[in-house]
Amino acid sequence: MQFADPKNDLAFKKIFGDEKHKNILISFLNSVLDFHDGFAIVDVTLANPYQIPKIPELKETILDIKATNKNKDTFIVEMQRKDLGNFAKRSLYYTSKAYVEQLPKSKNYSLLKKVYFIGILNFTIFENQSYISRHLIINQETNTQDLKDFEFSFIELPKFTKELEELESMLDKWIYFIKNASDLSVIPAQYQNLEDFKEAFTIATQTTWDIKELELYDMIALKEFDDINALMTAERKGEVRGREEEKLEIAKKLLDVLDNATIALKIGLSEKIIEGLRKENIG
Repeated sequence: MQFADPKNDLAFKKIFGDEKHKNILISFLNSVLDFHDGFAIVDVTLANPYQIPKIPELKETILDIKATNKNKDTFIVEMQRKDLGNFAKRSLYYTSKAYVEQLPKSKNYSLLKKVYFIGILNFTIFENQSYISRHLIINQETNTQDLKDFEFSFIELPKFTKELEELESMLDKWIYFIKNASDLSVIPAQYQNLEDFKEAFTIATQTTWDIKELELYDMIALKEFDDINALMTAERKGEVRGREEEKLEIAKKLLDVLDNATIALKIGLSEKIIEGLRKENIG
């Protein structure tokens, strides 16, 4: 079997954002937020359920997953594969936006419900060693959570290093699935008796996808590869420019003590460039 990479935007939304398979999202949310017994989520309504996308419009953003439970609490789940910077601030923006949108007209603040943000990151942003961190608004003096309407959970995939035989919790299993499913050829024994996981693996099986989904999946993967190459090229160019600027600064300091030919030889610049620097210095 060939499993799709759940970190791919399309695959992630197809697995966790399908109204027909929302039990998968419910299981994932309960494991991340450590909800159980009377606090467990039993049902959700998806605000933007997965639909087969339109292929030509790759510029269309595949939205993150947004759902509400029976208590009208909001859950935002975002898979972020590339570090585009300021992800912590973006999570604050998404969460506060979802909070404010609950009251489009009235100002009855008592109606506002809690918003949970879950970010799954293919990079690291915090100093904690654990692969998951939970962020609350805490009273610094009493260490109590007096402001309870915002909660943030961040899962940093590079910090998750467990092997199959080391998986303990349901959360371990979900994160292993997200990080490693595309490297597997069969459903591991650790998942065989867990229906939600078997369903997730089945959805991730690309032989069951239609042509439009397969094409868009490949286009997203290719675009991401191109973006990474572009970033690496820009970084290399930046390094070259930095080295050239450093050479120019050193050359300027030697103008009063060495001739053009000697400076050019020692610094690795042309005599023409040194002559130009000398003229600028005289001017």
